[in-house]
Amino acid sequence: MKKIVSIAAAGILALAVGAEQSKDYVKTEITSKDRAMPTFYESLRERMPFSLGWKDGANPKKWRKAGLAKAREIIIQENDTTPFEMAELDEERRDGYTAKRIVFNISRDSRVLAYLLVPDGAKNAPAALMLHAHGSEFRIGKEQMVRPINATDMEELPDDADEEQKAAAKKLNVALSWASKYYDDEDNEGCFPGDELAKRGYVVLAIDALGWGDRGVDGFKTDSQQALASNLFNLGTSFAGIIAQEDCRAAKFLASLPMVDKKRVAAVGFSMGAFRAWQVAAISDDITAGIANCWMATMKGLMVIGNNQLKGQSAFSMLHPFIARYLDYPDVAGLAAPKPMLFFNGTEDPLFPVESVKESYAKMHKIWTANKADEKLHTEIIEGVGHEFRPAQRKSAFDWLDKQFGNN
Repeated sequence: MKKIVSIAAAGILALAVGAEQSKDYVKTEITSKDRAMPTFYESLRERMPFSLGWKDGANPKKWRKAGLAKAREIIIQENDTTPFEMAELDEERRDGYTAKRIVFNISRDSRVLAYLLVPDGAKNAPAALMLHAHGSEFRIGKEQMVRPINATDMEELPDDADEEQKAAAKKLNVALSWASKYYDDEDNEGCFPGDELAKRGYVVLAIDALGWGDRGVDGFKTDSQQALASNLFNLGTSFAGIIAQEDCRAAKFLASLPMVDKKRVAAVGFSMGAFRAWQVAAISDDITAGIANCWMATMKGLMVIGNNQLKGQSAFSMLHPFIARYLDYPDVAGLAAPKPMLFFNGTEDPLFPVESVKESYAKMHKIWTANKADEKLHTEIIEGVGHEFRPAQRKSAFDWLDKQFGNN
């Protein structure tokens, strides 16, 4: 009996000690309501392994083979070989080129409307896949990069304009507002990057990513992305994965056009479009060069309180589950080596911390150097420039692309 009592007393004592210890805990483990990071995020960030990331002294060909296999496994959802079956809807003559509205099968699930710009007399011509930004502006996608086709300004619409003409006019006004905000200066009103390249002799293709422009719905907004992303996760795919796969398909479609030189097909993007540009340049064999303006940093550099990537919502369009186990952003971009690539960032861009941008650029230069192709990688942090793609930047970038492609 005494032994039983002693055991019971010991059990009560152990419980008492345990109860005393359990008072030592963190009551709140979320940093804030809007940037909902766990308080232990720094510990998680330090454990991000990037197990297949670039390491000094690695064999570049073996590294690329392993990294590319993993990147494609995570980013590309499936191998889609659906015939494109392009059809032309209408066209508009412009200065030195024709702007066409076309439709084609971007996947086995979606037949999409796109803009195709064809320079006069195009034959064996260079080409550019124009990849639009996010900007929380879902009313336009491809129209961020190419001036809307057969659209009249609202103030110039005739009194008997039909609903289709009115809708086109509204889209034009939104597109012009976008161009004014991100592309133009006082002396260059209403310009679009895709049209600028068409004037230089490039065949240009612009599509809408899922949720933007003609692939959206009235009322689709920033908050809608969370539901879209979670629904796609539940369906066994991802928002970012669908965008990436469709970009690869668009690249293949563009390279297949009879007037295009398959060896000279560039991906060109601004903001989220820049992310898409270096991503598709890395994972698609159909892209042979790229221009990425305003999107590059390390994952750890963006996982800091206050950064835009922590809001959720827009981040889902660029979030591939578990890729941080294997590859950092500059590692994925580095899989494009030794292709010619240009990266611009600005010192005043609040979305991309300069030190993180520098770290990314340094790693990419190591990768291109290992491939004996560092002269093909141009990286630049532009003093006094924010999140924008102004005329001087575009001229510099497009002159660089002309040089890479031997385009006169």
